[in-house]
Amino acid sequence: MSSLKEIKTHMESVRETRKITNAMYLIASTKLQKARSELDHTRPYFESMQAEIKRIFRSAAEGVDSRYFYPEEGQQAVTGTYGCLVITADKGLAGAYNQNVLREAQHLLDQHPDTKLFVVGEYGRHYFAQRRIPIERSFLYTAQNPTMARAREIGSLLLDGYDRGELKKIFVIYTDMESALSSQARSTRLLPFHRSYFAGSEKTEKAVREPFTFSPSVAKVLEAVVPSYMSGYIYSALVDSFCCEQNARMTAMDAATKNAEKLLGELSLQYDRVRQAAITQEITEISAGAKAQRLKHRKEA
Repeated sequence: MSSLKEIKTHMESVRETRKITNAMYLIASTKLQKARSELDHTRPYFESMQAEIKRIFRSAAEGVDSRYFYPEEGQQAVTGTYGCLVITADKGLAGAYNQNVLREAQHLLDQHPDTKLFVVGEYGRHYFAQRRIPIERSFLYTAQNPTMARAREIGSLLLDGYDRGELKKIFVIYTDMESALSSQARSTRLLPFHRSYFAGSEKTEKAVREPFTFSPSVAKVLEAVVPSYMSGYIYSALVDSFCCEQNARMTAMDAATKNAEKLLGELSLQYDRVRQAAITQEITEISAGAKAQRLKHRKEA
């Protein structure tokens, strides 16, 4: 059984840890409020933009010959090098947030080894470096402050590789915050488009009363729209991932704080029992000593 000093030292250590986890919980909670506010302002815009792109190209997608579309049925399938943007956090202590993203990335690498990785977040860089998995480009700025300028830089780099033919498909792996209580790591293909991408339900979209006129051509308009679509989607993914990271860290730190409180209760009970046992032992020793002294005096008398 541990001594009183050891238990007391352990309790002090747990109290200090509880202070840290509680502080991290409060910080993550504050960041989450800001991130959710930004997400609420960001997501509707890019969802509307995607809907408008689909609405514009629905009537023309069938006849368009563009590198941004999958080949028609019967033509050669898309093969070659993939490009994958992996969005992780800069640090851990966020539950399974980083592990879920990296599991999706590893799954893509297992299916298609010829994949170039573009990584955002120190945790992802460290993970791939430990396993000696080459990284094509590591964006060294922090994942804590997503901006549209950074999204444009990433989107431009990926799109440039796609336009030159170095990348045949572009994926982005990030964490989507489905609700306040649930989030999920997603692997989404940004390019090329399936033509079915533009075949949606017209009931949920604004009706097209007059046919669109594309100048100089549908393919040229598509080339002008795709960079905005790429940077917009990547920015939305960065904000979404940052929001999920703070939510996961807040949940993890709240659970750690509760576990610390539970452990403190158990240690306090153990401390009281050991202390009571020590007191009882001292009383027993004193009583035994007093009894021995009385017996000694009786014999001497």
